[in-house]
Amino acid sequence: MGELIDVTRDARGVATLWLAREDKHNALSAQMMTELVSHADALAQDDTVRVVVLAARGKSFCAGGDLAWMRAQFEMDSPTRKVESARIAQALAALDRLPQPLIGRIQGNAFGGGVGLAAVCDVTVAAEHIMMGLTEVKLGLIPANIGPYVVARMGAVRAKEVFMNARLFDAQEAVRLNLVTRAVPEDQLDEAVEAEITPYLSCAPGAVRDAKRLLRELAGVVTQDKVDFAIDALAGRWETSEAREGIGAFFDKRPAPWVKS
Repeated sequence: MGELIDVTRDARGVATLWLAREDKHNALSAQMMTELVSHADALAQDDTVRVVVLAARGKSFCAGGDLAWMRAQFEMDSPTRKVESARIAQALAALDRLPQPLIGRIQGNAFGGGVGLAAVCDVTVAAEHIMMGLTEVKLGLIPANIGPYVVARMGAVRAKEVFMNARLFDAQEAVRLNLVTRAVPEDQLDEAVEAEITPYLSCAPGAVRDAKRLLRELAGVVTQDKVDFAIDALAGRWETSEAREGIGAFFDKRPAPWVKS
């Protein structure tokens, strides 16, 4: 199987991490998340990289966790399932600890884990036509592993509007919810991303990294305790009949038993 994360660089020191599983709407598989951690850690150690862009190929930015990968976890014992389901927390942590500014380029829909990816970016620019949503509760799950980063980005008050009802929202509402920095017409997306990149290239690279580190400390970083709590919360939810019924209903293309008209 080929790589599911592509990395491109330009002469200015701008690196782009591309989600490259477009045939599956960039749904996060185990391999994809492993590659994301590996590439992010490598970029973090590269002093020639001044700015990182997180982008995606294809129609969708990220459909969330790969449902086949998630369904396979029902066949695992509880400790193994906990390790496996923590992969997305590890991928988000790798992006969150990048010392360089991270700019999100959201060209298509982002659900579940895709919202988590948008949340860890320092600046997130989205095309106006996209839809986003924390859709886990429809499947009998919870937005746990992405939760610390989503709440840190949106704030608890805004997060309450969309965290536990799976409601979809457009890019303009994502701006209001503080999840997206700017929403622009699709044909202006690259121009808007470039406008976010350019100022950093006139700044001292070391000073930019130190300023980001300072900001993280002043704002309060996502702690390992919170990440561990979220991982445990999701592990517990995997043990419920709702989770099994919700994932099963998705694959069977039928309403889950709790859906009421």
